[in-house]
Amino acid sequence: MDRSTPPVLLHSGEQFRLERLPAGRSRIIYPPEPLPGLEHPDEAIRDALLNPVDSDPLPAQLFAGMKLTIAFDDISLPLPKMRRPDIRQRVIEAVLDLAADAGVDDIHIIAALALHRRMTESELRYCLGDRIYDAFAPRGQLYNHDAEDPDGMVMLGETRHGEEVQMSKRAAESDLIIYVNINLVSMDGGWKSTATGLSGYQGIRHHHNVKTMRNTKSFMDQENSELHRSNWRQGDVLKSAGINIFQIETTVNNDLFGDGPLSVLAKREWEWSAKDRATFLGVKTGLDRLPPSGRRRILHSWEAPYALTSVHAGEVEAVHKLTTAEVYKQQLVSVEGQTDIVLYGLPYVGPYNVNSIMNPILVMCLGLGYFFNMYKGKPVVREGGVLIMTHPTTNEFHPVHHPSYIDFFEQVLAETTDPIQIEQRFETSFATDEWYRHLYRTSHAYHGVHPFYMWYWGSHALEHLSQVIIVGGDPATVRRLGFRPASTLADALEMASDVLGPDPTITYVKNPPLGMADVT
Repeated sequence: MDRSTPPVLLHSGEQFRLERLPAGRSRIIYPPEPLPGLEHPDEAIRDALLNPVDSDPLPAQLFAGMKLTIAFDDISLPLPKMRRPDIRQRVIEAVLDLAADAGVDDIHIIAALALHRRMTESELRYCLGDRIYDAFAPRGQLYNHDAEDPDGMVMLGETRHGEEVQMSKRAAESDLIIYVNINLVSMDGGWKSTATGLSGYQGIRHHHNVKTMRNTKSFMDQENSELHRSNWRQGDVLKSAGINIFQIETTVNNDLFGDGPLSVLAKREWEWSAKDRATFLGVKTGLDRLPPSGRRRILHSWEAPYALTSVHAGEVEAVHKLTTAEVYKQQLVSVEGQTDIVLYGLPYVGPYNVNSIMNPILVMCLGLGYFFNMYKGKPVVREGGVLIMTHPTTNEFHPVHHPSYIDFFEQVLAETTDPIQIEQRFETSFATDEWYRHLYRTSHAYHGVHPFYMWYWGSHALEHLSQVIIVGGDPATVRRLGFRPASTLADALEMASDVLGPDPTITYVKNPPLGMADVT
């Protein structure tokens, strides 16, 4: 970047900022342009089902009298939600047509929540379509996975590392499980779909812990991910137990904003036309004038025009290998060398606040868990470097979706922010709390242990970095997280220089749309 570079756009929750970065020592990593989508997605889906990878065609595996379970990814992806029809609807409708041809009538469709909140009726209808919902939900054959149902879960064994493998009893007893996945990032899919999505606390705790997260040198880099290895070991137990899985994985491009009024958000700032600048100014001014609830309502209503770029079906590991290559094709960006300071603008939505509120714990998780880990090889920022992120970071929580988060923030973080101490002193009581368990099962609350996992998600970054600074955040809230607040980006850069020395190098990673740094 030089002195002629215009100010750059940073997301800041439900608002936007324009910031000028220091010339001569700053660079910007932009995400790749969207790949073209498949011209005939429904034909591609059917072809994948009839010509799978390392597996018999799906029709050959379907027969009258069988017990069939279809599981699918919940609303934690894609982000933001895609325009209808959702890919999961397209795929499951194609599967159901083949099942009907084979005379299969014992079919259950399960939202594979793991320990996430239950999807609402409107969310299920949006994801799967009215036809599927009306045909299966009234008969109790379309429902949310319940990881705390004492009669609905089964233990299938242990890995060679002593990791328990737990699964939905309905799924485990089925003649065939068909899993329908959207691979938004390379971490998604594979054995993580069933070994985590249809599991419960007893199984998930073996990889959602501080040791695993600290030994995962990028969730997105499978060769260096202990989380990946643990899920794959649990997958071996599923295979040994005779669990029959037909995996369907899809990928989408990174066309979040299309060619409508928000298309300016995906453009490089020096490419903005006069119309783009006027559009951005109008959007920013309009959002700034609204209360947070109004901004949230508008932004969460956005439907991304994602296009399907690939669909593969068949044996879990063979399918996932092909899928991962497709994700990398869309997202990988070559980056030369590490930086002293990495800068992120955090958007309004992450995996765990869809139709909800980005609370402080989720701010930490999105910045230090997800954005920091969007790399292959090594992090964008050097060891001992500083991470700066922009977000309002207010002490605001969704009382229905995140009740245990509130107590985690008020009680746990008031005592310590150290992941090891948090895990040892507090996790079990939250994970086994009967009230949290009740809310998870009967309301729309994340499991009592979920805020712990979000904190652990950032533990690799916490070890790697010397300092985390949040620009624009509420000072008291930011300090409760153990981070440093700054009112302006200039202040944040000065604070970082106090730690790193004069004129540190700066890399701004512009997400969204999603990109993944391949650092050499």
